[in-house]
Amino acid sequence: MGYEWLALIAAALWASTSLISVTPARHLGAFSYSRWRMAIVSTILATISLMSGGWHTLSAEDIAWLAISGGIGIFIGDTALFACMNRMGPRRANLLFTCNALFSVLFGIVFFNEQILGWQLLGAVLLFIGVALAILFGRRARTHLWESIHGSLMIAIGLGLLAALCQSLGAVLAKPAMQGSADPISASLVRMSCALLCHLLLWWQYPRLSRSQNPINRRIFSLVFANGFLAMAVGMTLILYALRKGDVGMIALLSATTPIMILPMLWFYTKEAPTRSAWAAAALTVIGSGLLLG
Repeated sequence: MGYEWLALIAAALWASTSLISVTPARHLGAFSYSRWRMAIVSTILATISLMSGGWHTLSAEDIAWLAISGGIGIFIGDTALFACMNRMGPRRANLLFTCNALFSVLFGIVFFNEQILGWQLLGAVLLFIGVALAILFGRRARTHLWESIHGSLMIAIGLGLLAALCQSLGAVLAKPAMQGSADPISASLVRMSCALLCHLLLWWQYPRLSRSQNPINRRIFSLVFANGFLAMAVGMTLILYALRKGDVGMIALLSATTPIMILPMLWFYTKEAPTRSAWAAAALTVIGSGLLLG
């Protein structure tokens, strides 16, 4: 294995930042948390892009595709993911989010005339079984707050699937720009800035819907900053660097191991061992994602 191991580090970062997200997302609410997170990440990416001069690599057409991609994949997708996490915790939300692999395959069929047969079809079945197993089972009679389901289960599932769908569609829409010579950091900046602009417009038009549930404080801001920096600035940079040097299929598979990595982290934090069905669900989703991506 060459640079592919960087994808494992990225997956571990995404698992840990999922746990970091829980407290600020529930404190601020999904809209406010996403808005603060995107503002921080946009500032970081803008600094890097200006220092490197990467923004010169973007054409007007690239910016248009990336802006649409950011509006759908980040503005809607990220907000739906955090709303899902607030309702069913980081473990189930991350498992539902792995459905983006299946949606990516479906978009490949619709837009690129690809086919889902053989191992990919088996992967789709395993992924669905894993997600269903995680949602329907995997809870003990006494469980930590993060493993509890708040509100309607169907709404939580819908939000998780919406997040996965938007993330996948956002990636498809960004593909035309990334096939050229666009700088990945600057491309990410356009996507993130567009999502932030959408959030600011929503905040302006519907302040009661998108305002913070509780005022932000120094501790919450530090958690939001840590999440944005580790997940986006570091995690995505590692993936981009790995993609330039390593095997694409292996990187996709290794970066999809987040649902398994999050289990021991939850075990350490909550002092409650995951159930056997939780381990089985995580393993099935990772295997299913690997078959789909392969």
